[in-house]
Amino acid sequence: MAAGTESDVDGEMDSEGATVREDDPFARLGPVFAGRRALLLEDDPALSDHVAERLLAAGFEAVDRFEAGEAALEAAARVPYDVLILDRLTTGMDGLEMLKRLRAGGGTSADAPALMLTALGGERQKVEGLLGGADDYLAKPVGDEELVARIAAQLRRASGRARPAGAEMVNGPFRLSPGARTLKFETGGGDSRQIDLSPLEFAIVSELMAARGQPVTKTMLWDRCWVEWKFLPENFVNVIDARISALRRRLKEQTPELDEDLHPLIVSARSQSLVFRDLSAVD
Repeated sequence: MAAGTESDVDGEMDSEGATVREDDPFARLGPVFAGRRALLLEDDPALSDHVAERLLAAGFEAVDRFEAGEAALEAAARVPYDVLILDRLTTGMDGLEMLKRLRAGGGTSADAPALMLTALGGERQKVEGLLGGADDYLAKPVGDEELVARIAAQLRRASGRARPAGAEMVNGPFRLSPGARTLKFETGGGDSRQIDLSPLEFAIVSELMAARGQPVTKTMLWDRCWVEWKFLPENFVNVIDARISALRRRLKEQTPELDEDLHPLIVSARSQSLVFRDLSAVD
C-alpha cells in the first residue's frame, strides 16, 4: 500500500495557482472518526499494521483485525462495527463471500458500510464486489489520503440515510436542489439567482457540497461525476484540474457579491483532494 502524501500544505499553491486551505480538512476528521470501530480483514501483516495504524491515528477508537473470513464473519455478526474493510484474497473464506453471508444473515453489522480493499482491481471484479454488497471498491495500492477520505464518505452517507432523498443542501448563500438540479445564490433581501452550470459542473458541485467540508479525492470525484467512463485514464487528474479551474472561474464570475478572499470557492486539500469552502458564517 502506497503511503499518501501527509506533508503540511499550509500556504502552498496547487497546480492551478490557487491557494490551498490553511486549515487541513483531513486534520479535522478526528470528530468524524471519534468513537468509531472498524473491522479489517487482511492477511498481509505489514498492510494490516499500516491500515490499522493509519485509522487509529485518524481518530478511530478501535480497529479489530482478522486474517480469515470465518473469524471476521463471526465477529461482525455480534459486534456493532461502523465500517468494514475487506480483502478479497484471504485465507479461507474471502472478503466478498464473508460480506455476502453477513448481509444475508442479518448480524449486528449486517448494514455497516463495507469497502473492498484488494489487488483484484479489474472492472468485472469491481462489479462483482459492488453487487456482492460492498459500498465502495478500492484497488491496491491505495494511498492513505484516498483510504481515509473514502471511509469518511461512507460514514457520512451512512449517517445521512435518515435524511429525505433529494433534500436541499445549504452552504452559506448557496442552496443546491438535487431534485431540480439547480444551484441558487441568495443575493440578500430574499432574492436569489440561479447559477449557470453544465450537467458535469452541477455533479461536481453536488459531490463537494454533500461532503460538507470533508475532503473529496479526485479519484472519488472521477468515479461519481465522469460516470460514462468505465476506466481511470492516466491523465484523469489533468482532466479534473482543467474542469475545476473553469468551474472556479464560473462561480467567481456569477457571485460578484462574495468577498475576494472567499475565492476560489473550491480549494485544494493535501495532494489530491478538493473541498468546497464552508460559507456558513458568511452573511
